[in-house]
Amino acid sequence: MATSDCGPINRAGGQIFENHSFPRTARRFANMAGCAVQNEQLELGMKRILIGLILLAVLGAAGWFSFNLYAKHRATAEVEAAFEQIRKQGGKASHGKIAFDAMSRTLTVEDIAITPGSESQAQIKIAGIKGTGVRFLEETRVSADNVDIAGLELALGEIGPAKLKGSYKIPQLTMRDYAGPLSALKVPTGGSSIDMYRYALERYASVTASSVTAPTLTFTFDGGGGAAGSGDISYSGLAIQNLKRGKIDAMKADRVNFTINVQSVGKADKLTGEISTVAINDIDVTAMAAALDPQKAGDDSYHRAYGQISTGPYVATSTPGIRVQVDGIAIDDIALQPSKFRLAEVLAVLPASDRTSLPTPAQSREMMEKLARFYEGIRVGRIDIGNLSMTTPQATPKLKAIRYRQGELALEGLDAPTPQGQIKMERFALKSFSVANLLRRAAGFSDPGQRPSPDQMLGLFRVLDGAEIKGVVAPFKNTDKLVTIDTLSVDWGQLVGSIPTKAHVVAKMVTPIDPSDPKQLPLIAGGIDKLAIDLDLGAGWTESSNSFVLAPATLDIGGIATAKLRIALGNVPREVFSSDPAQLLGQAARIEAVALEFSVRDNGFVDFAVTQNARGRNVSRDAARQTLVDSVRADRADVAAANPEAGTAVDAIASFIETPGQTLVIKVTPRANVPLMQLMQLFNADPEGTLAQFKIEASTGL
Repeated sequence: MATSDCGPINRAGGQIFENHSFPRTARRFANMAGCAVQNEQLELGMKRILIGLILLAVLGAAGWFSFNLYAKHRATAEVEAAFEQIRKQGGKASHGKIAFDAMSRTLTVEDIAITPGSESQAQIKIAGIKGTGVRFLEETRVSADNVDIAGLELALGEIGPAKLKGSYKIPQLTMRDYAGPLSALKVPTGGSSIDMYRYALERYASVTASSVTAPTLTFTFDGGGGAAGSGDISYSGLAIQNLKRGKIDAMKADRVNFTINVQSVGKADKLTGEISTVAINDIDVTAMAAALDPQKAGDDSYHRAYGQISTGPYVATSTPGIRVQVDGIAIDDIALQPSKFRLAEVLAVLPASDRTSLPTPAQSREMMEKLARFYEGIRVGRIDIGNLSMTTPQATPKLKAIRYRQGELALEGLDAPTPQGQIKMERFALKSFSVANLLRRAAGFSDPGQRPSPDQMLGLFRVLDGAEIKGVVAPFKNTDKLVTIDTLSVDWGQLVGSIPTKAHVVAKMVTPIDPSDPKQLPLIAGGIDKLAIDLDLGAGWTESSNSFVLAPATLDIGGIATAKLRIALGNVPREVFSSDPAQLLGQAARIEAVALEFSVRDNGFVDFAVTQNARGRNVSRDAARQTLVDSVRADRADVAAANPEAGTAVDAIASFIETPGQTLVIKVTPRANVPLMQLMQLFNADPEGTLAQFKIEASTGL
């Protein structure tokens, strides 16, 4: 029997007809009827599915449009809330069209204008901000894959007493992976330039971004004819990497161009230049903000603001035809101390730009003190400036490097012309140089009608701890001869008040004999045309023992003689180190002589003296030598009568003259503790009688 393909229902109907032996026609009719029933049921099901799909489409579209409207409404509301917060804080804020596309999550805001504070000199204008991939994080922060800012302008008016006006212009700025707060931070009520700068830094520290790039950034300033001048500084290829809550891995500019116009002694001058590849690494914006925060005035700790600042070649040219070129600059570890880095205080005491009146001495001292504290609030680990040259219409002096290390400022590799000829210097250094102390000492000279006191002059010892010159070759006057300085070093320290109680001088140099000096003519006559001088002189006071010792004290005059001297004094009180002459003389009366030791090594000096004596008297060298020996021994009897040991010293001196090439040693020690000044007075009154007060040892030897 044939079966139907209409499905279970038709098969069931055909089975009934089959069981009751209906004719074939009847069975076919039954099959057709079953198919009709099934088709009707299928059609009804399809209609229901279609209606459901239509309803889902309608509901989905309505939901999408509702979500899009909701997202746009929230985005608009958040932008309006941020602007309204600025207005509530006394500022002005306006914007143009706001648009939000939910599909790409793109938010755009046009024509933004902001004045942060009611009294602020700052104004911000932005042609448009476009954020792509915008997401609202929690209730207080927002993120975006990209943020593009077009036409950013920041105007700053009348900064500080100089009333400097400035403006920043950034045509295009792009931030990647941005995240930041929805609302603005509280704007400072004062609205000063320092407060606004700190506000910008704090705002900067509240965001993160993987990169920030700007093809160009231009800063234009105008001092209104004042000392600050006018001009512009333009940065190209500006890029910031990894901005994270105030910490920046790196900031770089491919090139910096600048033009500065100034008035110099009534004459206009123009300075133009270019710096290649400016890079700043390891930046901490929070450290800079803390240094400008009045609430941190008691913070004496140092906060590192920059890890390293470096530049490539630097070239600057001024109107008179002067060109300065530097190969590169590197500065490491710049830290700020909030308790002393008070920029607002410095700006408040700076003189006005109109220069209508000069500051009083009191105002000058206040300004110097503020500047001194400001410099103390800056700590720099290292500064290197390499290969400097300055081309002028007359010459081109060159300097290999300027270096700063832990207070030592050094100039290296100087090669410069002078009217007498070229001068070369390997190194010149100032040891423990303090700009702050220099400013404080300069404040003491601010009154032109008052002569500096001795204490003010001695206060210059606090500016640095010493100086050093090495490897100098310079022309000697108007001759073709040269002065050479191997080393010239002066160090001091252990100050009592403003007076050093410890010092050391080292000098190694060769100088030609000056034929124009009558006192040096005998040297030339003796065949000596230059002197090699080697000096090592040291002195120090020990407070625990109240002793003062001059040692070492060595003078080596090359080719002539070597002399050594040691002087020891006792009972030297602290009060003797005073700038008050009356106190100095009063305390000096207490000083006692302890010992004196003198030695001289003959390296030709005796023969030189004999030769000069022989020429002057027109006698033989032997006769001249004998004459000198006789003159020494002439008073031996009188000297020995006062002190037999002194007679021995006379014999040693005579022997020193008789036999060239010896070393003469004389030691003098007081037999009792006697004040030095009393001995000096006694010596002036009775030289021979004074000899009895001393134990004298004298000897000679080859």
